Amino acid sequence: MRLTTKGRFAVTAMIDLGMRHQRGPVTLAGISDRQRISLSYLEQLFGRLRRQGIVDSVRGPGGGYTLARPMNQISVADIIRAVDEPIDATQCGGLGNCHDDRECMTHDLWMSLNARIYDYLDSVHLADLVQQQLDKPADASTGHKHETRRVVGSAELKVAL
Repeated sequence: MRLTTKGRFAVTAMIDLGMRHQRGPVTLAGISDRQRISLSYLEQLFGRLRRQGIVDSVRGPGGGYTLARPMNQISVADIIRAVDEPIDATQCGGLGNCHDDRECMTHDLWMSLNARIYDYLDSVHLADLVQQQLDKPADASTGHKHETRRVVGSAELKVAL
């Protein structure tokens, strides 16, 4: 079982978008530069994310992508499913025909693992991943600082690290 670059890059790009969405539309070129992901690959991924209602596109000058719904309503599983990334521990794609057109002896084990993986990915939301990034200290090797945002009551505090 493996998660390919399609799923990994989609989640990474969505974290990048989530960290910047409050400033307005985020360009794929910017995500591409920051995350070192091919722009053409991002275009394919974001086309799928848009069709699944996870992101919206804004055309014209100052355009880019925005989140289509709040970050706490976008799970990692939503992102993975949107880009058609199967996470499947079975050899048969869940069809039960992996051993001479019948289920292998471990089919139920791998199907149970699939369910647990998706349960976990459904429990992790984009808001969680963005907050993890914002909570990380500045990179000591580059000296890059980032802004930390904390919501306290109804007020949002910005703290430059």
